[in-house]
Amino acid sequence: MFSLSNTMTLKKSINWKLVSIIVLTILTLGVVFFKFNQIPKNLAFDEVEFTKLTLSLKNKPYIPYSPSATGHSTLYFYVLLFFFKIFGVNSFVLRLPAAIFGVFSVLIIYFIFKKIFLRNSNFIPLLLAIVFITLRWYFNFSRFAFEATFLLFLELTSIYFLLQCFKTLKWQYFLLTGLFTGLAFNSYTPGRIFFILIFAAILLKIGIKKSAFKSFLIYLGSFFIVILPLSFYLITHQDIRFNQQFFLKNNQLTTNKKFGFLWKNVQSTALMFNIRGDINGRHNYPNKPALNPIVGGLFLFGLLLALINLKKNFFNQFFILYFILSLIPTLLTYPWENPNMLRTFTVIPAVIYFCGLTINFVLYRFNKFKPILLLMFILVIVSSFYEIRTYYKYQVPVFKEAFEVRFPLDKAIEMEKLL
Repeated sequence: MFSLSNTMTLKKSINWKLVSIIVLTILTLGVVFFKFNQIPKNLAFDEVEFTKLTLSLKNKPYIPYSPSATGHSTLYFYVLLFFFKIFGVNSFVLRLPAAIFGVFSVLIIYFIFKKIFLRNSNFIPLLLAIVFITLRWYFNFSRFAFEATFLLFLELTSIYFLLQCFKTLKWQYFLLTGLFTGLAFNSYTPGRIFFILIFAAILLKIGIKKSAFKSFLIYLGSFFIVILPLSFYLITHQDIRFNQQFFLKNNQLTTNKKFGFLWKNVQSTALMFNIRGDINGRHNYPNKPALNPIVGGLFLFGLLLALINLKKNFFNQFFILYFILSLIPTLLTYPWENPNMLRTFTVIPAVIYFCGLTINFVLYRFNKFKPILLLMFILVIVSSFYEIRTYYKYQVPVFKEAFEVRFPLDKAIEMEKLL
């Protein structure tokens, strides 16, 4: 029989961090790549347009923005072009970058939460990363060629290096934080306000101290250098998609009408989490809440905890600001397109953080109850099975209508009219 000392030695000999990474990698690869390119089997019209945009960049000088496909900054499409040049033009390759960034983000968010939840620093980050990857809202967008997972990868990487800045004050991490914040600005449109979060966090946590002032300037310099080409373009040209969707710029609407639109958006977006979700079949099983009852409950209680302890905890302030910034793009678009789980995709890390606050609270309050760790683990596993079951049983059948292009990609991009 093992003695107590042998058991303790065994626990110390196990590298739980490595075990967690292996478990998460296997789970993430399974969730993202199971029947990949078969579910969804068909293509979305937007995916075909994205392919055309990507191929239009071939053998041309770098341009930061393209008016094609209703207007997009081009960073993500240069990534697609790189994959097309290596592997060829087909639907699998078209969707592969979104999947790869979807996998990487899970590991990054695990390391982020290890730096935040210092008590139970192995258990809670692992649970939260499992919730993250098995959240239907997340892994659904990792399985087709939208740029949401790319943007989230850039934002999470920026946050990870930001936490390294706080820990070490080394200029290299400020440089990398500015670099990835700038890349997020160059990605999907909601990423253009992400820099507010990073800038505010640096001011709140570090301030402009003499010891960090040089590093802060390095952050600003790297950020502004990266965003310069796109910023110059947007100063001299209109962002087509932004102008189409930003209802506050519509001079034909009265002030009362604009406030009415804003209030409708606030209502529909608030209800999206736990009551009534996105109706777009590509984004969601129509009308189903974005969060299942377990995650929804953890989220709401954690959000309440964050608000109650807002002044006491920097990370509460950080993730509430992240939460708000992630919702702003959809709040300022026309209400008939809301709720929208694509435009609000980057709110997911904040949602998971609030879930972590709840789990941390429960573990602290019931720390004398020995089975509590097991119960929390079981709760997360039940939530994960619920989400995966919902996806394959309910959402997947909707894809037959939601993904309307039934031709192979090479034929679809050559056809003038898609049947």
